[in-house]
Amino acid sequence: MKMMQKNNTERAKRHLFAAQQTYYEQPLTLVDGNGSRVRDDEGNEYLDAFAGICTNTLGYGDTEVARAVADQASKLMHVSTLYLNEPMLDLAETIARIAPEGMSKSFFSNSGSEANEMATLIARTSKKSVDLLSLDHAYHGRTAYTVALAGQSQWRNFATQMPHVAFVPNPYCYRCPLGMSYPSCEIACAKYAKRVVDSQTDGAPAAMIAETISGVGGIIAPPPEYFKVLKETLAPYGTLLIADEVQAGWGRMGDGWFGIVSSYGVIPDIITSAKGLASGFPIGITITRPELADTFKGPHINTFGGNPLATRAARVTLEVIERRVLIANCKRQGEALIAGLRDLATTYDAIGDVRGKGLMIGVELVHDRKSKTIAPDLATKMLEEMRKRKVLIGKGGRYGNVLRIQPPFILDDADAREFLSAFKESLAALR
Repeated sequence: MKMMQKNNTERAKRHLFAAQQTYYEQPLTLVDGNGSRVRDDEGNEYLDAFAGICTNTLGYGDTEVARAVADQASKLMHVSTLYLNEPMLDLAETIARIAPEGMSKSFFSNSGSEANEMATLIARTSKKSVDLLSLDHAYHGRTAYTVALAGQSQWRNFATQMPHVAFVPNPYCYRCPLGMSYPSCEIACAKYAKRVVDSQTDGAPAAMIAETISGVGGIIAPPPEYFKVLKETLAPYGTLLIADEVQAGWGRMGDGWFGIVSSYGVIPDIITSAKGLASGFPIGITITRPELADTFKGPHINTFGGNPLATRAARVTLEVIERRVLIANCKRQGEALIAGLRDLATTYDAIGDVRGKGLMIGVELVHDRKSKTIAPDLATKMLEEMRKRKVLIGKGGRYGNVLRIQPPFILDDADAREFLSAFKESLAALR
């Protein structure tokens, strides 16, 4: 079996683009899974605390979603957006029911990148401006347009991007870009958007896009008042607010379907999402009010957007989240994990910060707490140590020193204990 893993690595080098990078010194080949666990080609079983980059909401194996997709595949897999199909319409009605009041129209695509492109297209069309605002440290996708919205140099690695994007300081309290402290700062980073609009745009930018909690940026969770202050700051310019909930949506934050609404008390103009919506099946969605959605007259097409397989998988995912009260589970397990990690921080100096909400948690690693010296090397070692202990986690942040913990919604008490035990042992192995 070891030969098979070595062969897979060689096959990847031979046939896949080098840009398609993987975790670990020896890449991991996954073959199947069940519940919150996956298995590799050597028969090793792992607790998955990253969920395929925050995507496998209901876990693995013979889930309700897997059965629904199999059933739908035997009936109708694809029609394109040139035709209607009932699973797409059923999902659109479900979304209209749970979305903020008035946000009753959806556009379906295949990914978060496409969802964000559609959101900016709607904003530019309705506001008749090509100017956009984004956050420092932001990540919004891997298309040419969304790469232009990235606030991290390593993800701005395409050729010259098209839109004009001005960047606003990120509400990164652990490393405040303005050198201030919360709450005495009075959310100065949000108010700074005024200065950016006045100095770097045409004075009326179409929209500002912001992740409710940054994922790739290192699980940066804004203070409670942030989005209210930001929206008030943007209001005089008529600038729309796009909430990117590609990772934070559908209850992952533990207190409602959409985190910006339930956690921050703000209704944005447009919501985008993808990833966990269909529990592993590719889908993207852009949600907004009819008067905004209808400003773009088209023609427009998305060959695979709204396909029967993806939309049925998404509707079943939402039904299961609701029926099994999994949003509450995200809250409970998230609180247990954060408390456990903060307890470990009292013993292990490598932990500079523990942050997040629900099952969207980041642990920032440092070499020295006082100077907050970044420790990407420790983050890389932690991934390897956790793998040795049969637990998978992610890594992110502009500096590559933040561990990302974003498991399936079905994580249970035993899983949480196992995770914390493995995390403690891995920290000890760094010394």
